[in-house]
This record gives sequence, structure tokens and C-alpha cells, in this order.
Amino acid sequence: MIPRSVLVITALGMLPAGALAEVDFATQIHPIMLARCVSCHAGDKAQGGLALNTRAEILRGGSSGPSVLPGNSKGSRLIRRVRGETLPLMPLGRDAMPAAEIDLLAKWIDEGAKGPGGPAAARWEPPLLPRKPAVPAGAKHPVDAFLKTTGQPVSDALFARRAYLDVWGLLPTPEQLRAFEADKPAGKRARLIDALLANKENYTGHWITFWNDVLRNDDGVVYYGERKSMTPWLKKALAENKPYNRFVSELLNPGKEKDAPEGFILGVTWRGEVPAAERPPLQAAQNSAQAFLGINLKCNSCHDSFISKWKLKDAYGLASFFSPEPLKIVRCDVDTGEVSSPKFLFPELGKVSETALSLQERRAEAARFFTMKENGRLYRTIVNRYWKKLFGRGLVEPVDDMAAEPFHADLLDWLASDFADHGYDLKYLQRLLMTSNAYQLPALNTEVDPKERYTFRGPHKRRLTAEEFVDALASITGEWRMKVPNQPTVKARFVREWELKSTALTRAMGRPQRDQVTTERLTLPTTLQALELVNGATLADWLLEGARRLVENPPAPAQNLFDSGLVRRNAVKVDMPLQGAKKLWFLVENIDSYDPSRVVPMWRDAVLLKNGVETKLQDLLKNVDLERLKLPARFTVELDGSFDRLRGAADVAKVSKESDIGPAIRFFIFDREPDKRRLVRSDPRTPVVRPAGEWTPQSLVTRVYRHALQREPSEAERLVAAEVLGERLTVDGVEDFLWMVLQSPEFQYIW
Repeated sequence: MIPRSVLVITALGMLPAGALAEVDFATQIHPIMLARCVSCHAGDKAQGGLALNTRAEILRGGSSGPSVLPGNSKGSRLIRRVRGETLPLMPLGRDAMPAAEIDLLAKWIDEGAKGPGGPAAARWEPPLLPRKPAVPAGAKHPVDAFLKTTGQPVSDALFARRAYLDVWGLLPTPEQLRAFEADKPAGKRARLIDALLANKENYTGHWITFWNDVLRNDDGVVYYGERKSMTPWLKKALAENKPYNRFVSELLNPGKEKDAPEGFILGVTWRGEVPAAERPPLQAAQNSAQAFLGINLKCNSCHDSFISKWKLKDAYGLASFFSPEPLKIVRCDVDTGEVSSPKFLFPELGKVSETALSLQERRAEAARFFTMKENGRLYRTIVNRYWKKLFGRGLVEPVDDMAAEPFHADLLDWLASDFADHGYDLKYLQRLLMTSNAYQLPALNTEVDPKERYTFRGPHKRRLTAEEFVDALASITGEWRMKVPNQPTVKARFVREWELKSTALTRAMGRPQRDQVTTERLTLPTTLQALELVNGATLADWLLEGARRLVENPPAPAQNLFDSGLVRRNAVKVDMPLQGAKKLWFLVENIDSYDPSRVVPMWRDAVLLKNGVETKLQDLLKNVDLERLKLPARFTVELDGSFDRLRGAADVAKVSKESDIGPAIRFFIFDREPDKRRLVRSDPRTPVVRPAGEWTPQSLVTRVYRHALQREPSEAERLVAAEVLGERLTVDGVEDFLWMVLQSPEFQYIW
């Protein structure tokens, strides 16, 4: 076996580049002040007369004198306070400042407390109304004209990989890649993009992950309170390419139809006491402002913001659109005695209709303000999110601060207006961006220095999402996970990762817990991620099963004769023909019991019939008590082939039906030895056609490299693969070979 621990040891041994660089006020010191200090030390009411929101304020000090002595951290009152050398310890009444942050502050002071005046410098004021500047001359594509793009695009193979992943979230198969490379050159890339966008199922199966993150939608998890799944609506909206203005409008003002997307504005009803700022109407305001306008209202849902122009009344004004009753304005959990009324964040767009009295009418007003064509903020925000998704860096960074200055304001304005002019068509927007030469340039393999003004030189390398990584592994091996319904009459389906609950691996790779809006995932490698990729049980199981499928090409599994479906408290009757069976396999599996150790399954009143004569099943068994089984339960019964029926009931003992046990189990009967991974009858189709063939070590290496990396292996790579695989394919050898390819940065990134 390959010593996988080497990767972790190497990763942990690396030091970040620039660890000894000079401390930067804007990116390192100011965030500490915002997080730890300005709640008490900002504005006209700063405690002790000490404001700490800008460098100038820090240097000016307060009523006790200077807080910072440049070049002398030990003598600086600020450092002595946060270290507890001078009492009281600061921050007052809160957790002590971490030692690493104190050391950073001290280093900044010792270096002379250098830096700009902080946020006091003139701030970019983004326009609200749409604006469509003229496209500069000099390039056929408008994006390239604005950016003055130069440079040769990537190869067809790299472009195909990038395009398939960005539209479908899937790697091109070797057959698909071969067809694209053989296509006539003129217009082939645009034709590929059109073909990919036209496939509704694969397009939806990729972009639903992005929208699940943004809209806090997650299947297979417990929704507390009134929160609901929006998956049926979201799938249909993406498949139909619903115009974005209608998409947003229906989320903010869901109708009464069955699949209306109520889940977005209902919010999470947290257990126990929660701050006023986390009530569902305030959540609706925060989530809609962040997701659709790139505005953070979380700070000013509690008090006036220290870092933006938004006030407490702004958050409550927006929240009032989503509240069934007038909202009392609460500042830092203290009732102000004031009551809010619906007010949009940008009053210049007009006043709220005086007839909007009911909750439905107020929601309709909110939807009107968000989606009116004059609200250019909505369309700039979605254009920026798509640019970030496809290029790796937004036109505006960070993407949730649309008040920040774009690196190319004219391009952002033109794209947003053009998007509106073309019917708010998200596929049109994606096609426009992907057909540019800018999108097709080689990916940058360097980080951007935040202290330098950004200049576009090409897209940035992007890490595969957790879902893309898992789907890639499944498509390469042909081993897909199944989504199993609770009803025995509905077949299980082989599905893509987005349809299933997250695992330890996908969580480590950045799949979020979707109780909050998530517009960007953590993409930097972490120790936890390295451990899951190296030694995690989830990936190890998937690699093992994938290797078995490639090596053994297993036959179709045995089909069950009986499937109870999900059993909780009500018994399920069994009455089935035996068709001359000579051996039966009985299984009881735990599905999702709260306390499986206390669940007592039972095959109640089970009898075998021969010409109408009953024989108790219990009489044919030794050391098995059919009414006192333990999970998981598995046993076999030898028969002589003469019985024609089996009757009884699949049930749970009365002692197991208490609410704190929560039984959730499933019973099966087979007449052939079952595959423990394939107990439920399933549809044989897979999201990507399984690779077929009798593989030799050489042909398998070629196939995997063409599918995983869209290229032939080098001679050096063939030699390493041959050493791992040996002369004859084995499950262990193929497992290690797959692991080796999947660990490559070339595989894990979109270049």
C-alpha cells in the first residue's frame, strides 16, 4: 500500500509564504478592531472617548491619553489592556483576545503603526440605477473588449474539462472528449457550450448545488420549525431556465401552490431563547439582502452598523415585509419602544404601497422592489456571483460586499444591463461569459496580493467542489451511491452527490451546513480535509467499491422477494409466494433509529404454507427468537422447495415504540444471497454511463487518465502506475492507483 500519511506530514510541515512580512493595517489590524473593539469604541459615544475604527482614531487615543505609542508596544496602553497588565482586561466582559492577535497588534506597533487612515478614506459608492456603457472597440466579444484580453486560449482538452465542470459539474468521458476533439474547429467551443446548456438534467444537477448553498436548501436533513424543502421548485426553475427576476420574485413572495418555495423566507426556528436579531422576519431580511443584493444586515439587525452605512431601522424596515405583525424595534435585545413599518433599503426606488396590509401583500411589495429593472443592485450582484463562479475571483470582492469597488466597473455595469436586456436569462449570461477569450485563457496558479490593485490576467484555478469530486470518482469507476425511497413500491435510484446527505468527506471538502446563506465555500486545504483524503473511512469505502467494480464487474445483485419499506411503529403484513425456494435470507436493517440498541424487531406470526397447511417459521430455527431480534438481524432458513407461501408481519416490539427510541427499520427477504449494499430494488440507470470492458493494467491506466485528467499518461506516470498495479489487476492495486490519481492537484482543480 502507498504510505498515505506522507501527504499529511508534508502538508503540516509547510510554513505559509510571507510569514515574516510587514503587518498590513487594512487587512490584518483593522479586522481585529472590528471583531474585538468597535462595539464599544466607535462613533460619538465611544467609551472613554477612545474610538478604534480607523488608524487615525487609534493614534489619537482617548480621554486617558494615547492608546498606541508607535515603535513601543510594551509601553502602549492598548497592548497593556488586552494583555491584562493594566486593568480592567479588554475587551471588557468578553473572551480574552487570542495571543496570536495580540502579538500581531504588538508587531504592528513596533513597526511604527504604519498604514492608511483605514476606512476613513473615500469609499466607493456603487450606483443603484442600471447603466450600460458603450463597448470599447477592438475585440469581437464584449468581455474581451472591456478587458483588452490578450493571450492564447487553453487546449481543447483543458477547455472541455473546464466547460463540462462549469455547466454539468461532471468530467467529460473519454468518448465525449474524443468527439469534441474530432469536431471541425470553426465554432466548436461555442457549439459545445450550447450542447451542454441544452441538457436540462445535467445542468440542473450541477447548478442546484450552488443555489442550495445560497438559498439554505438541503434534502435529507431535519428541518426545525416551519422551514421546508424547496427542491421540487428549484429543480423545475433551473430546468425551465426561469428568468431571474421571476426566480427571485417567487422566492420572496411564494404563492399557494403545492411546490411554492416557502422555505427561503420562513427561516430557521431555533430552539430555546434567541436574540431578537435572529427571529424569522429578521432572518428573511438578512438572507434576502445577502443573497440577492450583496448586503450584510447581520450587524445592523442588532444595532447600527459600525462598518457600513446600514442602520438598525434599515434591517427592521426590510424585515417588516416578511412579518405577519408589526415588529418592535429591539437594540441589543433592549426594546426601544418603537415599531417598524415596511421600508425598502433604497427609498429612491419609491414608497411602499399604502394598501399593502396583509402579509401576502407586503411580500409582493418586497418582491416588486427587489426585482424592478431600476434596481441595478440585484442584477450586478448575480452577474458578480456568476463571474466569481466561472473565473475564480469576482468583479467585486468579496462577493457579499457589493458596496466595494469593482476592478472593472464598466464591465460589471454593462454585463448587468445586458443581462436585463436579454430577459434575465441565466443561461444566456453563462454562455456570454464562457464564450469570451478571457474565460478560455490559462488559469493563474498564483494568489492575488490583496495590497495591490487587481488586474485581470486570466481566470484563477478553482478547487473542485465536494460534489464535483465525488461525482468524478463515481463516473470514473461506475460506482454510484443510491437514493433509497421509504416506500417499497418505488425503486431506488443511482444519483449524483447533491441529492444525498453530506458525509464526513464532503463536509471536510467544504459542503456547508445549510442553515445560513452560503455564497462562497471554503476552498483552502485544511488539516481535516487532508486527513479525510488520506485516511478517511468514507473515501476508503468509495475507492474500494469503485475498484471492485472495475476489476470484478460484479453481476446484478439478488432481487428481494419482500421489502417492508420504512417501519416505525405500524406492522407491515407479509403474504408472498415462495416459488419453490430452497433457502431464504431474512434481514432487518437499521435506517435511522434514534437509539438502535433499544430497537427490538420481530417477524410476528410468521408461517410457511404447503397446500394450505401451516408450519411455524420459528419451528425451523435454532438459536433465533423471531420476536426478540437485535439490529442488524440476519439469518437463513433451509427449505425443501415444497412450500408455496409465507405469511406473517414485520413489526417492532411494543417495548421499542417509545418516542425516545424512535425506531426506523426495514425488513427484507431474499431467495439468493443478498448484496448488503444493494438490498432495495433499483433502477439500473446511472447519471453517467458506466465504463465497460475487460481491463488490462495498461488499458485501465489510459482510460482513467483520459477520464480524470483529459490526457494520456506520461511515460513516467505509466511506470509508477505499473508498479502500483502489477501485472494483473487486483482490487487493492486498483484502489491505490485511483487514490494516487485523485490526490493530484491536476485532478482536484479546474485549470
